Amino acid sequence: MVDTDIVCISPIDGRELVRRPILSEAAIDAAIASAREAQKAWRNTTIAERASRVSAFLDALLAMNQEVVPEIAQQMGRPVRYGGEFRGVEERARHMIGIAEKSLQPIPADDEKPGFRRMIKREPVGLVLVIAPWNYPYLTAINTIVPALMAGNAVLLKHASQTVLAGERFQMAMDRAGMPKGLFQNLYLSHDQTGGILGGGLVDHCNFTGSVSGGRSIERAAAGSFTSLGLELGGKDPAYVRQDANLDHAIENLVDGAFFNSGQCCCGIERIYVHEKHYDRFVEGAVDLVNKYVLGNPLDEATTLGPMAHKRFADLVRGQNAEAVAKGAKAHIDTRKFAADTGNTAYLAPQVLTNVDHSMSVMREESFGPTVGIMKVSGDEEAIRLMNDSPYGLSAAIWTSDVDAAEAIGEKLETGTVFMNRCDYLDPALAWTGVKDTGRGASLSRLAYESLTRPKSYHLRQI
Repeated sequence: MVDTDIVCISPIDGRELVRRPILSEAAIDAAIASAREAQKAWRNTTIAERASRVSAFLDALLAMNQEVVPEIAQQMGRPVRYGGEFRGVEERARHMIGIAEKSLQPIPADDEKPGFRRMIKREPVGLVLVIAPWNYPYLTAINTIVPALMAGNAVLLKHASQTVLAGERFQMAMDRAGMPKGLFQNLYLSHDQTGGILGGGLVDHCNFTGSVSGGRSIERAAAGSFTSLGLELGGKDPAYVRQDANLDHAIENLVDGAFFNSGQCCCGIERIYVHEKHYDRFVEGAVDLVNKYVLGNPLDEATTLGPMAHKRFADLVRGQNAEAVAKGAKAHIDTRKFAADTGNTAYLAPQVLTNVDHSMSVMREESFGPTVGIMKVSGDEEAIRLMNDSPYGLSAAIWTSDVDAAEAIGEKLETGTVFMNRCDYLDPALAWTGVKDTGRGASLSRLAYESLTRPKSYHLRQI
């Protein structure tokens, strides 16, 4: 059956929230042609001019926050009490706008050579396709959209069907800011149409955030097209609580890092290794905090834990929890206390598991839900071994009072980002990247501009 519509089913009640028809092939061709044409003029504007326009877009987007917050709740279930994503959106966007001039300036040759002018300039790649996910529909998309435009590119956005309204908000803000027609376009595309764009070499760079299987599909679709790719895929981010950690701080922050957004965070904490000195107290404190969550309708201000974005996501986590218990794990949360979890909807009670090991899928495979496994460790060596025992590597968090120890442990971890005494946060001045099955490439920081431009060398001889 051929997809003809993009459909969003609200996790609140399972009803259809939004339906949009996918574009015709002629409309896709026209969109690409108009983007190419707009980019020809845009690339010749100054960085200061781009900064003014992109800042106007950002201001227009931020002004929509009151409407956006309930839309996010309706589309993917995040409680309105948390206020949306725009604080992080603004931080990342303004940082990337602010560093554009320095990041894109010509690089002089390493040595002087009399009679020659030699340098490397950064040129825009041309047309960038952003394929954005539903879990943080604004934060994930802004990571590429803003630096791509600042670097002189045109941008096409394909948003997840679960958060189709976010794509429309981006377009609305661009239009209100007076962006050149065609320079940014929100497109309603099927998976096959997206694959056709990539396979046909119709864009120059694609940034995809999503599952490992989705990333593999993107790579297969782009094979032979010479389209460059940035891929942020799955994760199973670990945390390690050392014996010198501030335990109360670790408990509070790691529970939030594991359960915020119903655990649907790329860099959310999915497994915790605790030094034997703190293990019992950590588990007790974590269970106490988790029992205080209020699972319910995300439009209710009292709700602190909303539904997962789709019932099938909740069912996957239910299966992981059941498998772990069947293999000997202890489930500390009585799910009967969370009445909204009836077992057959997107509403899922949080869970804390102990007596877990790495034979269980909950400790090895991505959960992306409100569950976490906690293991006791004897020290750094065991913790490092277990933290690295994963096909993923996005971020890892170390809880300690010793900065030097955190850095030394971090050097042995197979991950893209090392945190100390915090987690689940992106610093826009640092590269956001992953290793192993988590992906390739980098967004944010000055390195983002390298993936969204190409080097062009100038070797000018004076005679």
